[in-house]
Amino acid sequence: QVQLVESGGGLVQAGGSLRLSCLVFGNRFSINAMGWYRQAPGKQRELVAIFTSGSTTNYADSVKGRFTISRDNAKNTMYLQMNSLKPEDTAVYYCNATVVDGYRYLEVWGQGTRVTVSS
Repeated sequence: QVQLVESGGGLVQAGGSLRLSCLVFGNRFSINAMGWYRQAPGKQRELVAIFTSGSTTNYADSVKGRFTISRDNAKNTMYLQMNSLKPEDTAVYYCNATVVDGYRYLEVWGQGTRVTVSS
């Protein structure tokens, strides 16, 4: 069983930076892919950045060059460094993992952490 706990959200002015953390509890070796998603008010949840099953990274076009996804396996933690933040980055950010469970793939979500960027 994998559980994800996000932290690091908050209020920041446009142009500022935040670093989000996602702490993984449970068997991280069962994780096939892992990434960050966000959901702004009134909008659908969207992919921000992801480590694929091949450990490559992909980013949404809107955050390329500003956000960096990384992980520290020794700390069982994934990060999202967000620089040059814009008001349109305001959203609840969720950590996500695709977990292999036998012959199934399960989606695991954290509780979310709110990021508010003021203009």
